[in-house]
Amino acid sequence: MRLLFYLLGAVLFFAGASLAVTIYVGQETAPYIEALETLPLTETALVLGASVTSTGILSPVLRERADRAAELYREGKVGKILVTGDNATVSHNEVNPVGNYLIAAGIPKSDIFLDHAGFDTYSSMYRAREVFNVHSMAIVTQAFHLPRSVYVARRLGIEAYGVPAGEGGNFLYNSAREVPATLKALSDLAFARLPKYLGEQYPITGDGSPTWYEATSTDSTSSPQAATTSVPSQR
Repeated sequence: MRLLFYLLGAVLFFAGASLAVTIYVGQETAPYIEALETLPLTETALVLGASVTSTGILSPVLRERADRAAELYREGKVGKILVTGDNATVSHNEVNPVGNYLIAAGIPKSDIFLDHAGFDTYSSMYRAREVFNVHSMAIVTQAFHLPRSVYVARRLGIEAYGVPAGEGGNFLYNSAREVPATLKALSDLAFARLPKYLGEQYPITGDGSPTWYEATSTDSTSSPQAATTSVPSQR
């Protein structure tokens, strides 16, 4: 009985500490979460990855992110768009479909950079700094995801701001999911984890066209208005 009591106490302590850390990250990044009107000018909008259909159609979550990035570009808040996501296998490509979607929305290909190895939020931020030489960015993702994203980017030395792209569905589920995700991000920062891939540099101030390569058969040539729904994956 006493052992059970201790175990329950340990679980409650860990849960409370984890929640406290998540709240702390939210408070630390609150000054950097901006509306479109108050967002400072930055080098690029960073579109974080989410799921696409087998034919390359963006999920609602990813479509919201792409639409907001295109809006930032048209409003002159950013000069480039960096699309990051998971393209680890030939059957899964989260980046080329977004790039094609943005072109269909009127964004020049030369101003769109594709990061095929943004396997998680930490890797995306690290690679933005090391591979694309990004110094300032507007991170585009759903509201629940912004505190962790902005915190990681700023801890890595990037002048980062967060721009909400919708709420992202189930608030309770997403909030609960952020707790372990935030703990993992803090661990990555503490141990200075290196992403799986780094490779050749493509400065964000240049031409994004060389980052476009068809690593998979997944593609999306549909216009923004033609996108349909799928189950999102969020990192």
